[in-house]
Amino acid sequence: MRLTFVLIAVCGAAAAAATAPRLGRGAAPPMTQQVFTAGTDLVHLPVSVTGRRGDPVRGLTADDFEVREDGRPQTIRFFAEGAPGDVLPLHVGLLLDTSESMQQDLQDAATAAVQFVDALEEPLDVTLVDFDSSVRLARFSPPSYPMLFERIRARKAGGMTALYDAIGVYLESAAARDGQHVLVMFTDGGDSTSSLNLGKLSEWLRRSPSVQVYAIGYLEHQTTSERTAQQMRLTQIAHETGGEAYFPSSAKQIRDIYAKILDELASRYTIGYTSSNPVNDGKFRKLQVKVTRADVKNVTIRTRPGYYAVR
Repeated sequence: MRLTFVLIAVCGAAAAAATAPRLGRGAAPPMTQQVFTAGTDLVHLPVSVTGRRGDPVRGLTADDFEVREDGRPQTIRFFAEGAPGDVLPLHVGLLLDTSESMQQDLQDAATAAVQFVDALEEPLDVTLVDFDSSVRLARFSPPSYPMLFERIRARKAGGMTALYDAIGVYLESAAARDGQHVLVMFTDGGDSTSSLNLGKLSEWLRRSPSVQVYAIGYLEHQTTSERTAQQMRLTQIAHETGGEAYFPSSAKQIRDIYAKILDELASRYTIGYTSSNPVNDGKFRKLQVKVTRADVKNVTIRTRPGYYAVR
């Protein structure tokens, strides 16, 4: 059973929000389709390549990469550096934790979210998921960004934390729309009331191949043991999608982090290939991406760990 919720889409400069019912226990992840372009089933991978200092490595070509699926080399059929434009429209999501545990950090998180959207140039729309004990979702087109900013700034901290359910709501929304989906999370990483557990969420993330998650974790006001646990959880969530987790200790670091995310989005590579295994057996297939160019060394490559072979 899929998660069900109501989404009122944005038209022009008007936006409306809906409160999403909570996930039922045992809800199954959505089976998202691997369609890349009309008539061609391509597995597509967002790939980030960074050097020793964490700076993006630009200027690579398709011939500089090797893709393996379950250990077997694959033939690259689509390649783009930066935003792939009309081929893969970009949808951005913001997940804002407004629970009581974010009391001391909510203002910084809201400001960072607004600044991040204000700097975006690529997306067709921005989906805001703000949550405490309940989960609320609304989608905004560029003309309605002032309404989005007002909504972000108006939120007050209170209630419990349904983090995993909130991510699930976003994934279900993203599954209904073609293109790339980048979700930026602003949270302290805790979860106190979700129906969805971390294991099921990890599976759901793996079944959402078009979604890439960047987590910004506010952990400075937690105990050492809580901070360690939340870092591990947020990092796991991000890495399931080929994204990254960041843990700022000051407002300045928050600005540096969203600037880094924007830089990565502008310099990422998108690789598409048709699997050499044509059987849609529903099994998880492991992926490995390497840079093979001899003069490009000591780089870090980040992409999804794999995907489920389903239609």
